Amino acid sequence: MRLQILGCGDAFGSGGRFNTCFHVSGAGPGFLIDCGASSLIAMRRFGVDPNGIDAVLLTHLHGDHFGGLPWLILDGQLVSRRTKPLVIAGPVGTGARLSAAMEALFPGSSTAERAFTVEVVEIEAGRRSEVGGVAVTPFSVRHPSGAPSHGLRIEAGGKVLSYTGDTEWVEDLIPLGREADLLIAEGYTVERPVRFHLSWATLAARLPEIRPKRLVLTHMSPEMIANDPAGRYIAAEDGMVLAI
Repeated sequence: MRLQILGCGDAFGSGGRFNTCFHVSGAGPGFLIDCGASSLIAMRRFGVDPNGIDAVLLTHLHGDHFGGLPWLILDGQLVSRRTKPLVIAGPVGTGARLSAAMEALFPGSSTAERAFTVEVVEIEAGRRSEVGGVAVTPFSVRHPSGAPSHGLRIEAGGKVLSYTGDTEWVEDLIPLGREADLLIAEGYTVERPVRFHLSWATLAARLPEIRPKRLVLTHMSPEMIANDPAGRYIAAEDGMVLAI
């Protein structure tokens, strides 16, 4: 399984980074984890074919994590001439929020006729689902977004990839990431507490309970970008490729 980080920035473009978006391939259907507002730009920059994406798995419904979906769908309709279905899996409320976003950004687009279907699957914490050939188990996290926010534990190609999404510490992060082949975790600050976000110090104190095989920190503020990983974690960079 191959993971390419298309965007690892926060909502404010810290470090000049794209919004959150991870591309996974090489284990059956290609899929995205989150699709922030700048994700289609990142796909063009890093040579990812939008038509090769079969599914998008969403952690939550903030613009820097799901705001690229209208443009991905419109690209399929108007530019890339997509024909195969696109599955979008997200928390309860995803379908309504996607329609509202499309109408706000490109009126009429939510009901336009296309040569492909867009299937929205709403997933719930604690329920393992099959989405586009990938097994996904959402976990409840603490990050208000007008709908439930999740961390995701994903099983594909015999590997486990876990992602905290945006959240302050919750105990469910332990089973979410336990012994994952790769854990992608928010590391918003070094030690400074920020409500609804995760600091490196808080996560580091609990890593002995999680025991991931590898750890990537993402969604970093400027202070965290400047922090020295010192071999303790992999600091995400836009365009980075990791084998899982």
